[in-house]
Amino acid sequence: MPARLTSIWDQVRPLVERAERPSRYINHEWGAVRKHDADFHLCMIYPDTYELGQPNQALRILVNVVNARPGMAAERGFLPAPEMCDRLREAGLPLFSVESCAPVRAFDVVGVTLPHELAATNILEALDLAGIPLRAAERGQDDPFVIAGGPCAFNPEPYAPFFDALNIGEGEKMLPDGLEVIRDARRRGLSRFDTLRALATVPGWYVPSFYRWLSEDQAQESGSWIQPVVEGVPTCIEKQVFEGFADSSGWEPCIVPFTEAVHDRLNVEVLRGCARGCRFCQAGMMYRPVRERSADNIVSSVLKGLAETGYDEVSLTSLSSTDHSQIDQILRRLNEATEGTGVRISVPSQRLDSFGVDMAALVAGRKKGGLTFAPEAGTQRLRDVINKNVTEDDLFGAIDAAFAAGWRRCKLYFMIGLPTETDDDVRGIARMLERSYERAVRAVPPDQKGAVKISASVALFVPKAQTPFQWDGQIPPQEALRRVGVLREAVRSRAIDVRWHDPKTSFVEAVTSRSGREAADLIEEAWRRGARFDAWTECFNEAAWREAAEALDFDVDAVAQNSYPLDYIMPWEHISTGASRRWLARERRLADREGTTPDCTFDSCSACGVCPALSIDNMLAGVR
Repeated sequence: MPARLTSIWDQVRPLVERAERPSRYINHEWGAVRKHDADFHLCMIYPDTYELGQPNQALRILVNVVNARPGMAAERGFLPAPEMCDRLREAGLPLFSVESCAPVRAFDVVGVTLPHELAATNILEALDLAGIPLRAAERGQDDPFVIAGGPCAFNPEPYAPFFDALNIGEGEKMLPDGLEVIRDARRRGLSRFDTLRALATVPGWYVPSFYRWLSEDQAQESGSWIQPVVEGVPTCIEKQVFEGFADSSGWEPCIVPFTEAVHDRLNVEVLRGCARGCRFCQAGMMYRPVRERSADNIVSSVLKGLAETGYDEVSLTSLSSTDHSQIDQILRRLNEATEGTGVRISVPSQRLDSFGVDMAALVAGRKKGGLTFAPEAGTQRLRDVINKNVTEDDLFGAIDAAFAAGWRRCKLYFMIGLPTETDDDVRGIARMLERSYERAVRAVPPDQKGAVKISASVALFVPKAQTPFQWDGQIPPQEALRRVGVLREAVRSRAIDVRWHDPKTSFVEAVTSRSGREAADLIEEAWRRGARFDAWTECFNEAAWREAAEALDFDVDAVAQNSYPLDYIMPWEHISTGASRRWLARERRLADREGTTPDCTFDSCSACGVCPALSIDNMLAGVR
């Protein structure tokens, strides 16, 4: 082990032996990599527990690409469970990496993925537990550089003061290239400032401390909330795309955990990007353009992954896997290759308008668990508003095909609080559920009707940065509960199970999604008052957030619920996904007219601006 990384396992071990699920904290899983000859070290942290973070594809990809670079080593870090965090503090022990059990603060760079808004306080919990100053301005020459990337980096400002730099876009090439800049600067003995100045000139890297945060009036007048205070840094940070995705192998060497993890299976990414254009969907905007891996690539990757890991379930992942131009061929070949082995091939993201009789027969082969579809809204009017581009007939056709093919359980995902929603739209969810159940029962033999299960999961709309609905406010929690009541009253059948997300956490999601840099004070104050693991229902501490807001005179309800005119400059205007502001505003106006925009991979270009801005086009393996 390099001298700089010293294991603290002997001190940690007594705590691990008493911990719940000790396998969260130990090394030597199948597939784990340790590079003893590296002179530069990254610890990549997922800000939640091992079983939630270990299956994360971004974490796996980034650790792999860094370990592929000569002289660089990447290790994993996860936030211990709450009681283990407390025990480490009581024992005076820091957050440690998995592979070497080395203190995280001993690494050259600490990378944090930003998976969702409710992870905000966990980031501070991890930094504090590691013994790293929370804010970039407080770090000295010997502290590690703390960087971040991921979905929430597309509005980086609520997190900006906590990071030295943020990676905007896909990290396969960006991350190791950025680390090369930091490694070279450290070898040359450059200061933190000069190192970050070198990094800021690399496309896609954002160094928040190099920009002054403006007042609201200044921002609306100038067209941006930031103003450079260092010469030569860009005023707009453009998303970077991994251009080699389509030709890269779908097999990413992965670790097989000792303990059961969420989504504990082989995951193979079949395509990246989605051009369906749902107006609430941030992922659909930030991962454009669409890039498909070929059927040959995917099939060989799955078979190699099964041989390497021993998994008996494979998930063909993407934002919309059944949109893949060769999905039929892929599923047929995989089902034939795994016939008689007990391996299940699953497609987690099924489109209603592409799930017909043939697809029902191909998905999951002979092992049929539950299906999930996402109509999102209960009426065609509202589905047109959100540009879902599916109809009730698409849903019923999918239900008919699935239950006739042997499926017996189906979950439907909806949102309440979408822009322009009325009570009739909410009751439309109930009507759709009732009719779906009736269709499912009619599609199965008489002796199996009792096995039919239709359930609904209802989430509260959260306005997301970089989407056409970014200017729209969120409905208040009390109004969300009223609409849930309207839905529950409208669902008459006891055979239909309706569950909804607690709206108490949704204001935190909305605040961290659409605030500016001032929200960093709120996040830190909420954390200091005990907020952590906000995504865990049993741990969410609403009082900590409300008290923090009151102490700072921060109107969280206004930030979450305010709507803005389309010419209002939002706090993330300096971050570009490639989708133009003009196009986002046009899509929002179309929503008010209940107009739809077709998917450009099936139809003509929608002029979102991504392809010319990023100099890359949709890359399809065949004709859709």
